[in-house]
Amino acid sequence: MNLILILLISSLTLNTYNAEDVRKLDYVSQYKDLAIAEMYRSGIPASITLAQALHESNAGASPLAKNANNHFGIKCKSYWKGQTYMHYDDDFNKKGELVQSCFRAYDTVVESYVDRSNFLRSSSRYNALFQLDMNDYNAWAKGLKDCGYATDARYAEILIGLIKKYRLYEYDNAANPWQMLIEQVNMANQP
Repeated sequence: MNLILILLISSLTLNTYNAEDVRKLDYVSQYKDLAIAEMYRSGIPASITLAQALHESNAGASPLAKNANNHFGIKCKSYWKGQTYMHYDDDFNKKGELVQSCFRAYDTVVESYVDRSNFLRSSSRYNALFQLDMNDYNAWAKGLKDCGYATDARYAEILIGLIKKYRLYEYDNAANPWQMLIEQVNMANQP
């Protein structure tokens, strides 16, 4: 009896999450379908999209995510013609003082996800990523760091840690949502 109780308590302990984990899992639940749809549209693994969004937006809780719907930390660049949001990040003036950076702003989170995919797809800087196996999230995480997506030397390690901890790799093999919809329509049209 005691052994059963110990095993039960051990298994419950192993499967518990703290409040921060629950918040991140809620975020994944909310945006996983969008990440999967973007994976099929753009060729970027859903696990990488979700890990970046979790990290860059603090699971939607960062000021940039809350005030500008920017879940990927994408800065304006000179060619950006859309909405902008000024925010302190990692830019310094000639005196070494931290200055506000210009970030892209969006009306919706969906726009942020779509623009991030388009941003990676349209920049030659990221071409090497699209030669990688879509199921190799390790290579994608390292590739993003190597291509200069982020300044943090641990960026790939952080993404890989999030992917493993929240099992985001499972979404890389999810069914195409458009194909599922087409199949449902076809089934509904059968006599």
